[in-house]
Amino acid sequence: MKEEERIQQDREEPEDAGVLINNVSHQLKRRILCSSQKDSCGLTEMQHRTIHYLLERSQDTEIYQKDLERVFNIRKSTATEMLQLMEKKGFLYRQCSTKDARMKKIVPTEKAVAVQRAVGENIRAVEACLRRGIEEEDFQICMKVLKKMAENLSCENEHEKTNAEKTEKK
Repeated sequence: MKEEERIQQDREEPEDAGVLINNVSHQLKRRILCSSQKDSCGLTEMQHRTIHYLLERSQDTEIYQKDLERVFNIRKSTATEMLQLMEKKGFLYRQCSTKDARMKKIVPTEKAVAVQRAVGENIRAVEACLRRGIEEEDFQICMKVLKKMAENLSCENEHEKTNAEKTEKK
C-alpha cells in the first residue's frame, strides 16, 4: 500500500476523542510556554492561568484553594504544591478570610500584578490562535461538548471515589 493510501485510510478511521484532546492540550501547553518564555518569570502554564484567574476574580470576591481545585479540576495536593511554590516565588500570599478565620484567602501580590499584562496578552493570543477559522456557533458547540465530557469524567471520578470509600469501610 502506498503511503498516500495509508494516510487516507487513517483519516477514515473513527477518531479517538481522548487522543485528540490530549494532543490539543499538549500543543496548548507548548504554545503558552513558548509564547511566554521572555515574560514568564519562571511560571508554568498552570501558574499563568492561576494568576490570570486570581487577578480577574479577587477584586470582586475572595478566592480560596478549593475554588482553584474546582475551576481547574485539580487535586488538593496539586493545588497545595502549586500555591506553595507561587507563594515562595512572591506571586501570592494567603490571608485569613474576613468571612471565616479558619479559611485562608489567596491574594495576588504586586509581583503578580506586574506580570498580569504579559500573562493576559499571552493567554489572549493563544486563545485567538485556538479559535482561528472557527465560527462562533461551532466554538460554542465545542465548548458545550467539552464541558459535558469534563462533567462525565468528573462523575466517573466521584463514582470511583464513592466505591473506594465503601470498600474501605468494609
